[in-house]
Amino acid sequence: MKLASLKGPTRDGTLLLVDENLSRAVAVSDIAPTMQYALEHWHALERQLLNEFEAIDSGTDRPIIDFQKLLAEGKVAAPLPRTHQWLDGSAYLSHVERVRRARNDTVPESFYTNPLMYQGGGDAMLGPRDDIEALSEDWGVDLEGEVGVIIGDVKMGATAAEAADAVRLVVLINDISYRKLIPAELAKGFGFVNGKGQNALSPVAVTPDELGGAWSDEKGAGKLDYRLVCHVRGEWFGNPNCADDMTFSLYDLIAHAAKTRPLMAGTLIGSGTISNHDKTTGYACIMEKRLVEQVESGAAKEEFLKFGDEIEIDMFDHHGETIFGAIKNKLVRTHNA
Repeated sequence: MKLASLKGPTRDGTLLLVDENLSRAVAVSDIAPTMQYALEHWHALERQLLNEFEAIDSGTDRPIIDFQKLLAEGKVAAPLPRTHQWLDGSAYLSHVERVRRARNDTVPESFYTNPLMYQGGGDAMLGPRDDIEALSEDWGVDLEGEVGVIIGDVKMGATAAEAADAVRLVVLINDISYRKLIPAELAKGFGFVNGKGQNALSPVAVTPDELGGAWSDEKGAGKLDYRLVCHVRGEWFGNPNCADDMTFSLYDLIAHAAKTRPLMAGTLIGSGTISNHDKTTGYACIMEKRLVEQVESGAAKEEFLKFGDEIEIDMFDHHGETIFGAIKNKLVRTHNA
């Protein structure tokens, strides 16, 4: 299935089912008014939702909604407009290694066996066409292209195998970072707050079965064997493979988060910035490119986002069709200050 949320009438939006081509959708408020409701009652509602999803193509009595029109008009919310919990890992150690190398440091051995993870703000997620609002472009505004999973309830101490059964949906994430605010914040030794903005999610979230062998193949279960295609300021920026060089699977990250507490349905867990050792695949964040430039030429050249700059994050299947729809965000000066 492919699921989305229409903005309004509440902050949690209205649940939509979207066809395979992301062209047509139906509202299913009589079954589940919101994505969060569906997640909390998944086992009871999954069959009904699947029937309605299949009926979009085979024939439905529900009014058909032009999903692409809604998307173009900015009326599509994040599939999960707000989460009870947002946890972001750092599963790609090529990204961590480059950060450390730029400051003449090495990666501690424990990083290869014990995942990095922080808890961020999940009270409001940006929609796939929403602007990134900031008070100042001097914050060093950056994209971070990621894959994420939205889960059902997970018990404390769950194994990675048990965590796999809790994955309800897979989604793309733009984890927005303010690079020039992060160093002073990390120096306090207490994690991110100001260094992170609101995240943006892809137009739809998909059930793992939609991903076929790309979700669970020889590269490891809980890894997505597709490329994340990123454009910055209208130019190709990277297409790293999401399964390559992934030290910890998304199942591993769920298990890590559940080590000392249960996780509630509607928790969103991110992979961290997609990164490959092969630099010809480009990058999914500006900071990583700057770090490579710094090491190789002595100075970073790629600029962080400026007001008016746009980014695009997408993923395509083996037939060249978009899977989740594109995240397209523009950086603007906030109008709410």
